[in-house]
Amino acid sequence: MRISELSRRSRVPVPSIKYYVREGLLPAGTALGPTSSEYGEQHVKRLHLIRALIDIGGLSIATAKDVLGAVDSPDLSLAHVFERAQLAVSRTAVYSAEGSDESRRRLDELVEAQGWHVGPGNPGRVAASNILDAFDALGLDGLRSLLTPYAQAAAAIAEVDLRAVAAQPDIEAMTETVVAGTVLGDALLAALRRMAQEHMTSVLFPSPTSSPPAA
Repeated sequence: MRISELSRRSRVPVPSIKYYVREGLLPAGTALGPTSSEYGEQHVKRLHLIRALIDIGGLSIATAKDVLGAVDSPDLSLAHVFERAQLAVSRTAVYSAEGSDESRRRLDELVEAQGWHVGPGNPGRVAASNILDAFDALGLDGLRSLLTPYAQAAAAIAEVDLRAVAAQPDIEAMTETVVAGTVLGDALLAALRRMAQEHMTSVLFPSPTSSPPAA
């Protein structure tokens, strides 16, 4: 297909497609002449992934390029792909500085109690320690107590994530699942949490003018 058809199929404007090619996010098409190229179904799929990472995952062009580089590196282990994907979604202030000694100690205790194998460089350690410090500063004991149940829920979600990866037919599909699942999964979990919170609010704090949902 020509670039106009690729644009129609992917719903990505032609100038954006050309930009992604220049920036190395999208492989170039097969040259047909000095000013025209041919594109295939793999380009449509890749454009969907690019736009999902940028529009839904909120990644910058540079970060998306780095993540897609992991997809295009068959020599990388899945552990390294996970690391690249995690770092891509861990570039906000909460991930930028280590928390207090006390919060790091509590996280070490949590990791040991859960029997997790988590390296010291995992970005989640930094973020979680900063969040615990914020809870402490606010004096919110109820939120501090969420650490263990949140960890248990996260473990269940992580198992689902990895089973989805294992179910893929080849390493390319597994790698794409790791990237899309890590980046978009964060957004999906936040969306589902908002839905669940509304539901549980109606269950636990029903309005005087309405009845709680049936069990």
